[in-house]
Amino acid sequence: QVQLVESGGGSVQTGGSLRLSCTASNLFRGQSSMAWFRQAPGKKREGVAAINDVGRTKYADFVNGRFTISQNIAERTMSLQMNGLSPEDTAIYYCAARDELLSTNLLRESHYPNWGQGIQVTVSS
Repeated sequence: QVQLVESGGGSVQTGGSLRLSCTASNLFRGQSSMAWFRQAPGKKREGVAAINDVGRTKYADFVNGRFTISQNIAERTMSLQMNGLSPEDTAIYYCAARDELLSTNLLRESHYPNWGQGIQVTVSS
């Protein structure tokens, strides 16, 4: 069973940076895809960024060059470096994974059967 654990959330002021990490257990190396989603209060969960094991990445339009997703396949960790944060980025961020090499629609929520518990990111003005 795939297990995902997020870390690195917290509170920052507008313009600040945070780095989120996700550690996966029992995820097949070389043939997997991972992603970050977020859910703000009163809003639907949305995709933020995704990466597969051949390095293909996908970002939501609102990222606008501010975030960078990366991974260490050997250690089975994924990170999201977030810069230029604004209050609109306040949300619970979730790590998601699929034991399949997705090549399209990497930010489609229904593609991911495995989810972490989520971690809070709060950006104050």
